[in-house]
Amino acid sequence: MTASPRGPSRPALLLFAVGVAILLVPICNRLVPEDSAFHLEDRFVPLFGKYLAYAVLAVSLDLVWGRAGILSLGHGAFFALGGYAMGMYLMRQIGPRGVYAHPILPDFMVFLNWQELPWYWYGFDRFWFAMFMVVVVPGTLAFLFGWLAFRSRVSGVYLSIITQALTFALMLAFFRNEMGFGGNNGLTDFKDILGFPIASPDTRLALYLATGALLLLALAVAIQLRRAPLGRLLVAIRDGEARARFLGHDTLRAKLFVWTLSAVLAGLAGALYVPQVGIINPSEFSPAASIEIAIWVAVGGRDTVLGPVLGALLVNGMKTWLTGTLPELWLFVLGGLFVLVTLAFPGGLAGIAGTFAHRIGRTPRPGTAGLAPSPAEVARG
Repeated sequence: MTASPRGPSRPALLLFAVGVAILLVPICNRLVPEDSAFHLEDRFVPLFGKYLAYAVLAVSLDLVWGRAGILSLGHGAFFALGGYAMGMYLMRQIGPRGVYAHPILPDFMVFLNWQELPWYWYGFDRFWFAMFMVVVVPGTLAFLFGWLAFRSRVSGVYLSIITQALTFALMLAFFRNEMGFGGNNGLTDFKDILGFPIASPDTRLALYLATGALLLLALAVAIQLRRAPLGRLLVAIRDGEARARFLGHDTLRAKLFVWTLSAVLAGLAGALYVPQVGIINPSEFSPAASIEIAIWVAVGGRDTVLGPVLGALLVNGMKTWLTGTLPELWLFVLGGLFVLVTLAFPGGLAGIAGTFAHRIGRTPRPGTAGLAPSPAEVARG
């Protein structure tokens, strides 16, 4: 008797379902007639693209917090650095079409009487160089920071405070006009990306799909990490790093790898976020922004595949709605949501869904009540 072939694995089905959900936006935007209630206007495409970038950012934080127990309250720094690298490329693409029509210098540099382009802006007129910096700058900063912190065995609340100090210091630095990043106003008024007009509906849809592809990649990385020996080692580090170290595991290298990988994913998310929202400024470095990322993960569910994605989508969807209708209530709602999840639903949305599915699975099917107990039930008495 031949065994039946195995069907698709559960992770593959999960990625397929997420991919289908991502495709609903272009389908509703391009294929559904405009007079239909399900038609999605062009102006909503970059909004959903922004949500997907936030979802990637939440997945990146969950890699270190949910799996390794490293609570970073400064992950917005890596997101913002990737965004600034992309913003510098987009500013170099403006050229003489700026307000001051300078062929090389961005408008804010002309306004501040800069005479020449700073050396660290060289190369950003090329897309490949900008994407290289999107990966290298957050990754290098994370590697150096992590090596110093983890080597000194800084952990827990002390590490969280240091990450807050890091992003706050970067925010203060980028606010300064002499840094050459636009100061308080940041970088904006973008025109083109790869030669395509950034305000075009086609370009916006392409950016949305690119962000969706990045989200699928981030989820695939998270799934693979959970199944790999490194993922199990990270859980051991989270639950008892001293014991894992005593057993001979190199906890420093494991933590440093996942920390750097997480920062790179956050930088890529920031790079795709900027052309869709049209601006990047120092507020992205604010400690409050990084705390909000942690709230997304907590609401969705730590150390779950889809939990961070659901948390990012839900919280930011509520933020968009409430800040437009009752802006004075948003911070109270956000704080109340975090307290509610922490006290009543520590597993987040994913935990609630898992509990519900478990109870459904244990519910007897109609017509099976009164059947003889199973052998396992008899053994339990």
